[in-house]
Amino acid sequence: MANTEAFETNVAEYEAWFDRFPAVFESEIIAIRRHFQELPENILGIEVGMGSGRYAKALGIKEGVEPATSLRKLATEKGLEVVKATAEHLPYKDLHFDFVLFVTICHLESFPKALKEANRVLKRDGHVIIAFIDKGSNVGKMYEEKKGKSTFYKNARFYLTSEVEKLLKTSGFKNPVFSQTLFDDLENIKKPEEPKEGTGEGSFVVVRATKK
Repeated sequence: MANTEAFETNVAEYEAWFDRFPAVFESEIIAIRRHFQELPENILGIEVGMGSGRYAKALGIKEGVEPATSLRKLATEKGLEVVKATAEHLPYKDLHFDFVLFVTICHLESFPKALKEANRVLKRDGHVIIAFIDKGSNVGKMYEEKKGKSTFYKNARFYLTSEVEKLLKTSGFKNPVFSQTLFDDLENIKKPEEPKEGTGEGSFVVVRATKK
């Protein structure tokens, strides 16, 4: 993952976002959780780019990878099993997991390489679940405009939903299912939103696809 230095030295600022936008975070969790409800119970999986472990903890995911030492420490303190590694070089054997979750793919060094690694470690018919800010959405455009002055997004690369869908297909995944949330500016979201199917309205998109 790129730009780990920003996360190493600005942990308090990173964590403050969740306190500032609790309804936004809960909306994202609800949207991601809906995709897990479509999968069998008691499946094995990881979050790639676990951060401080907030998403994994809320979703019941017990392990994953995170390259930033400061964030990995916070995730470990939450009782999570976190390995120091990047999305492009996962330290797991082939055909091992039932699912791989990515949240905020904008910080990946190489999203195509990360998808190929996810495909490698997934069992046949396993699932990749990707949650991201759509570059063409209101929030995506706002982040793009402020990238130069942002602590965390200066080196970020945002993706259009169409780009994510294309990369999934070229990386060995099929049958993408999309949902969306965050239908207003972040400051205006005061209570958790219910996600909708499809794309084009919400800024936060979640897609679940199956390994071919």
